[in-house]
Amino acid sequence: MGVWQVPSDLLARSRFTVSPMVDTVAALRALYKPRTPWQWAWRGPHVDAFQRMLAARPVARALLPASFNPRWVADFFTIAPASPEPTFPAELAAVGRLSDEQVRADLRVTRPESLAPELLADGLTGQVVELLNWVWTHTVEPEWPERERRLRADIVARTTALSAGGWAGVIADLNRNMRWLGDGRLQINDYSEPPLSLDEAEQLVFVPAHCRRGWVVWDAPTRFGMVYPARGILMDPASPAPDGLARLIGANRASILARLDAPLSTSQLVVVTGLSLGTVSDHLRVLLDAGAVSKRRSGREVLYWRTPLGAALAAGG
Repeated sequence: MGVWQVPSDLLARSRFTVSPMVDTVAALRALYKPRTPWQWAWRGPHVDAFQRMLAARPVARALLPASFNPRWVADFFTIAPASPEPTFPAELAAVGRLSDEQVRADLRVTRPESLAPELLADGLTGQVVELLNWVWTHTVEPEWPERERRLRADIVARTTALSAGGWAGVIADLNRNMRWLGDGRLQINDYSEPPLSLDEAEQLVFVPAHCRRGWVVWDAPTRFGMVYPARGILMDPASPAPDGLARLIGANRASILARLDAPLSTSQLVVVTGLSLGTVSDHLRVLLDAGAVSKRRSGREVLYWRTPLGAALAAGG
């Protein structure tokens, strides 16, 4: 599955979308095997409850090592969103419609060796549904407003880049192994598989998520998509700016400065801070005049980021 052959009309209809299920799977992977400092930090408050849940559910405990390996995720965790604005209940229902044997077949692809005895009993699909529902309810749903803001801010930036540089530029920035090869060929990973034709596909989506690396979502032969790491996931919008910095320059101005470790547009800052466009613009003007941020134009947007002075203020706040 290293290269997809994408018809031009399918690419023209492709879109970015936010998927609660994709972020739930990303959270499950971080709970199971965190790989980065920010995943370890996010996992901390949830890990005890997660371990207790697994101790009480031997099937769920056996599912995790069988479902994830470094090169593949079991397909029942990677069903492509069926609508432009999917909800978690609708996406969970799609998983629930799978048969136990379909789930086991997906597990045998991910782990070709024999499955654990716990995974051979009836009710396996129900156990998958319960596991996903637990992760959503206990870890993702309470954070969903802020998570969704980050994801939609990423989409704002990507669609701006799309209008300026086309799909080739956008795709190259989504994932280190993705690139547009020309002639309708989209490289999605570095696997040595024969090209896959998407001639029958009706949908191609790109889904930002709180993840370290992306993965494929699909419901062949009609729906395909790529998950990619969203920008700004290291910054938690729910966390206040350092108290000292807030006292020095004001809470809202400090909140904006704290988020500008990477370039963000005005519209992105509106999404991740919850402030109005006018308020964000006023604060950016003050920070520019003070030498705490710099700016440059990128397509139709203006991007802002911290100067060394701004970085020193944010670090020492």
